[in-house]
Amino acid sequence: MSGKIVAIRESVIDVSFPENDIPFIREILIVEETQTKLEVQLLKENNIVSCIVLGKSIGISKSMKVRRTRKYLTVKVGDEVLGRTLNVVGEPIDKLGEINSDKEYPVYRDPPKITEESEKKEILETGIKMVDLLTPFVKGGKVGLFGGAGVGKTVLLTEFIFRMIKIHKGISVFAGVGERIREAHELWHELKRVNVLDKTVLVLGQMNEPPGIRSRTIFPALSISEYFRDEKNTDVLFLVDNIFRYAQAGMEVSTLLGKLPARAGYQPTLKEEIASVEERITSTKKGSITSVQAIYVPADDITDPAPSSTFPHLDSIVILSRERAAKGFYPAIDPLLSNTKVLDPEIVGMEHYNVANLVRYHLQRYKDLEDIINMLGIEELSQEDRLIVQRARKLERFLTQPFFTTEAFTGKKGKNVPLKETIKGCKEIIDGKYDDIDEARFYMIGVVDEAINP
Repeated sequence: MSGKIVAIRESVIDVSFPENDIPFIREILIVEETQTKLEVQLLKENNIVSCIVLGKSIGISKSMKVRRTRKYLTVKVGDEVLGRTLNVVGEPIDKLGEINSDKEYPVYRDPPKITEESEKKEILETGIKMVDLLTPFVKGGKVGLFGGAGVGKTVLLTEFIFRMIKIHKGISVFAGVGERIREAHELWHELKRVNVLDKTVLVLGQMNEPPGIRSRTIFPALSISEYFRDEKNTDVLFLVDNIFRYAQAGMEVSTLLGKLPARAGYQPTLKEEIASVEERITSTKKGSITSVQAIYVPADDITDPAPSSTFPHLDSIVILSRERAAKGFYPAIDPLLSNTKVLDPEIVGMEHYNVANLVRYHLQRYKDLEDIINMLGIEELSQEDRLIVQRARKLERFLTQPFFTTEAFTGKKGKNVPLKETIKGCKEIIDGKYDDIDEARFYMIGVVDEAINP
């Protein structure tokens, strides 16, 4: 028995079924003539179901026959997916042939039970001084990466992937949600150039795709991450670019389905939809999924429902600053606006906690005094303030760092700096050990000793 298409509204299709054969919510249906996949979203009266199209709706017309699969959407998992680029239904789009894996996971899975989650907070060292000191990553944690165009967001994401694979021997899964195909193309080539593509999986639902695809891209990527965490006991870095586009696609689907909008036109189920993703990202006793999520803030309005629904789930907020990028301070992370719940003596230790706060104090004091310096000159400051400014300028430069993924452009070899070396360097600068050394020697170095012996 099969159904019949009775209405088409953009990428939402209504299908009528016999009374004794109604599909269940999220079941995959297939349009027989075009082989297009549909996903059931809503059960209506008169045995009609509303579905979203997981593909192009071109060529689909009323009265076409639709058959049930009695299955949810699944994605192939296993070592065979490493190095591959997939679409939302798990098909390869990189022209490298079929994925020969017998294992499949449903894309909608329950988060781990509380008893399965790891209770200990373990720091995931990135080897990037600014990140490890001020906004440390915790295994199984979630990091929000806020930044406009041209401040180094993609470079930072690529560097995180490189370090996860080369230093932690983990794997990375990238979900491109509603982003430009140019960005995905650049990322793919960059990962290939730095030789980490074979330990990365890319799942793409691009900006030109229908909202049904954009609102589902994140789920197959999550299932692949869970496979490597739960069955391979691996530490996984899960990257999303961009979580705002996921919320936006959900709003478009909700409107097409005829649901009443909530605040600012968003779907009434926005918080639930974001939670259904965030709750699956965690550490278990077997492995961890650590997430870095790029978040676009529409019109710089931080109170917009989409970014503000994400905030409660995040452990760290990393804000990229155009002003720092203009000064050549890379990574261009704003040390004063970025913050984290992880910077707690119970988690990072007392020394790390104290040094991070001292660094923030010096940088904040320097910022407060900047107007006076610009108008009257540094000579007008007290001896104590002058020392703080000089040390803050050295700290600013010391917290820059050459990246492995930018070696070809900068000519500088990438540096991996252990956390204890970062803490030692900052402590010594604050204690005045390097007061006689020119600040320029701290720029783009690794450990602090390189300022004395370049």
